Amino acid sequence: MKRLNFQDAPLAIPTVSRRLADGTLVELVYDNKEKHTKLAVGKGNDVTLHDKYGCADGTFLTPYSATNNLIKHEVVLLAAHLEVFRSVTELVTKIETYIDRYVDLGDGFRTLASYYILLTWVYDAFNELPYLRFRGDYGSGKTRALLVIGSLCHKAFFASGASTISPIFHTLDTFRGTLIFDEADFRFSDEKAELVKIFNNGNVKGFPVLRTAVTQKKEFEPRAFNVFGPKVVAMRRSFEDQALESRFFTEEMGKQSLRPDIPISLPDCQKDEALALRNELLAYRFAMLPTLSAHETLVDPLLSPRLNQILVPLLSIVEGTDRPSSTVNPVSH
Repeated sequence: MKRLNFQDAPLAIPTVSRRLADGTLVELVYDNKEKHTKLAVGKGNDVTLHDKYGCADGTFLTPYSATNNLIKHEVVLLAAHLEVFRSVTELVTKIETYIDRYVDLGDGFRTLASYYILLTWVYDAFNELPYLRFRGDYGSGKTRALLVIGSLCHKAFFASGASTISPIFHTLDTFRGTLIFDEADFRFSDEKAELVKIFNNGNVKGFPVLRTAVTQKKEFEPRAFNVFGPKVVAMRRSFEDQALESRFFTEEMGKQSLRPDIPISLPDCQKDEALALRNELLAYRFAMLPTLSAHETLVDPLLSPRLNQILVPLLSIVEGTDRPSSTVNPVSH
């Protein structure tokens, strides 16, 4: 790719994530200690950090500012830099160990959640996605699971039932990350309807949500919001729409007493552990994204089309794809 003199570049484009025509990946990183953002740019293991990056079309890319409200308040979580990972198997083991330290999950679902975290970092390699859900009453540990698992997901965006819908649409469209949503049982029907639109349209690529916006000239103009991406949610009940329900891998929380070795409150070191793993996961994205696609050979004719649709992306990233699909249950009852 031809590099340009930044003084000659006529247009600066604030950038969160981009895939250039030659396959180069661009990802926003944020150093919380130094309070600055940069762009990680490269292919495979050849990745460098930039304050600006010139493109062949005469533009240059700049990172979103570290003063962005969502970034500085860690509403959206980013990696700080890249840490090389040795293998997918080792990375998954680290993730499982981290989850098990703070959340009481069954062995099978803990493994599923670990691979789902990997999927969030390469989700744009696929056209369909499943969602991850923790369901249970208050005090069951579902919010803890969201915090621990959500803090490892790609560009995790934390929101709750107390949020209004508009900023959720805008943040998903801008950052194209993972929605981490607590208390998804909205009380008001109009808000719940808007939330359901995000979930209904958000697991298949190419189905944005259209909303009416007002231009500077006070003209009404429809705008498309991209809501495609992974989602991790916690809720007390189920959605009424069975088609929507079929998109979730669900863990029922609070069925047993809390393990005595799990801390009641998350220690400060948990954030540092999560950041270190996000740094490895960013390296995983750069190394693995160009190699991934849905493996149609993993389609199981004994399963329903919907179940195959949500299983294949997960199974496609499992190292050693001979793992039986029957070991993954989309809804645990």
